[in-house]
Amino acid sequence: MAAERIYLDWNATAPLMGAARDAMLDALAMPGNPSSVHAEGRAARAVIEKARRDVAHLVGAESAHVTFTASATEAANQVLSPVYRMGKSRVALGRLYVSAIEHPAVRAGGRFAADQVMEIPVTRSGVLDLDALSAQLAAHDPADGLPLVAVMLVNNETGIIQPIREISAVVKKSGGLLVVDAVQAAGRIPLSIGELGADFLILSAHKLGGPKGVGALVSRGETLMPEPLVRGGGQEKGHRAGTENLAAIAGFGAAAREMSAGLVDRNSQVSALRDRAEQAMLSAAPDTVIYGRSEARVGNTSFFHLPGLKAETGQIAFDLEGVALSAGAACSSGKVGASHVLTAMGEDAATGALRLSIGPATTQSDIDRFVAAFAKIAARRKPAGQAA
Repeated sequence: MAAERIYLDWNATAPLMGAARDAMLDALAMPGNPSSVHAEGRAARAVIEKARRDVAHLVGAESAHVTFTASATEAANQVLSPVYRMGKSRVALGRLYVSAIEHPAVRAGGRFAADQVMEIPVTRSGVLDLDALSAQLAAHDPADGLPLVAVMLVNNETGIIQPIREISAVVKKSGGLLVVDAVQAAGRIPLSIGELGADFLILSAHKLGGPKGVGALVSRGETLMPEPLVRGGGQEKGHRAGTENLAAIAGFGAAAREMSAGLVDRNSQVSALRDRAEQAMLSAAPDTVIYGRSEARVGNTSFFHLPGLKAETGQIAFDLEGVALSAGAACSSGKVGASHVLTAMGEDAATGALRLSIGPATTQSDIDRFVAAFAKIAARRKPAGQAA
């Protein structure tokens, strides 16, 4: 009998946890619309508000400041807006500044015109260049409107943690707003929107064990908010119209609640497994390149390159060995191409890299099987300079 497959692609999507599935099944059995005032509607509303509290708790926010969306991509498109509102007053944002390693949902610029989106470079180690950010914001013309800066807390490919507090200090000095993509950070490192100095956080349920198809935009306050992206019936305090996806939101809340508990100990165990995998890779193939290893990284991610092996070839080879991992971000309809993250870091991105990403359910046996597959694939690759 063939060995059971192992799943090592948690950054693409985490397996749905049991608590989230149970919460979703309970919610699916509820007949009420959350906006209805009768008992059935109030019961549905209570489920949403409980989930809102749980998501807020995960990121150290007020529950009133959590807006549920259909995805993190939708949340990004909502918050990356050149027009905000402060009460009835219109507030213009003149430029959007994004780091060169952002997820495509942020790099696309949301509702800003292409010529309003400025790119901030990163260093060769994959950390945002604070001097470049300072220079760009110093040159920003306030007559155009406030600057809006968007930076991810944890890079989805390398796992590198960005210095958000330092970035926030630079942004606040310029009078700007800071949006932080916390999709890969939530549930993996302790989070507090206030301590980070962020004005907004972007979250996704399916990265932390909740269902696909639900995300959130979390704000530091309610005074200044982007104009709604989805308009209609006024749900979510008017910030996002449309009847809420009750089951998905219930699953999101349950996953957030589970990931809030024992976060430090759980992630210490995950980090130990990742480190063991990296040590074994270097032992089997000493020329293996592990990106970001000298920087602060989230504990579940390893982005590596085997000289002489194209990422696409490697991904297929691991798949044939029963190991699911990826060649970077799973956001391009399954396409495998040059990593814009590696390009931004000044690395040769032509052959790409492979990403190992694990989670709380990953076992030592899973890592051992990955290492065995890695050693086999490394042994049969072509010599460096003759990439397959």
